[in-house]
Amino acid sequence: MNAINEDGIIHIVDDDRAVRDGLGFMLSSLGLTIETHSSALDLLDRLDGALIGCILADVRMPGMSGLELLDELKRRACALPVIIITAHADVPMAVRAIQSGALDFFEKPVNGMALVERINDALKEARARAEDEALKAAIASRIESLTGREVDVARAIMDGKQNKQIAADFGISLKTVEIHRHNLMTKMEATTPADLVRQLVTANWDKI
Repeated sequence: MNAINEDGIIHIVDDDRAVRDGLGFMLSSLGLTIETHSSALDLLDRLDGALIGCILADVRMPGMSGLELLDELKRRACALPVIIITAHADVPMAVRAIQSGALDFFEKPVNGMALVERINDALKEARARAEDEALKAAIASRIESLTGREVDVARAIMDGKQNKQIAADFGISLKTVEIHRHNLMTKMEATTPADLVRQLVTANWDKI
């Protein structure tokens, strides 16, 4: 079995130490970084907000079940993908897990190759999500640097207006519009109007 090392942490949550140790040994031997947790509450106490990684959680655990953990992770807006593993599977449980946001649902004993493949999918998803969040944060920072007039010009560009139309709408000279537009493009690190529009759409520009 080959795993993709995405520098993320695989959190194994199971009250059965033998299961934790077995999964941990298998996954760590493939180059993955492992953290084990004896309960859902232990996981929640130790989560550090990292965006890269995934969670393997049992369903039936003392205190908080795997399904309740899914709900709590959603409430906390935790972005880590979750794979549910259980020895007591049934269709309604699997449906609820998927509806609650689980990436997949495995029944014990787990097929190691299938699990590793799904973990790889989870890490890729987490990496893509983290990159998307980083991009949004960078764009948001650029937007915050804009003046009020530059925001107005950005909105006008989004509406497809040319510089002459913008000047007429705002009652300012064409030269002034060109200056605002130049500063806007520079601050947003945009090389073309299309690039600017893509950034503003990504950042939900209608909220600026």
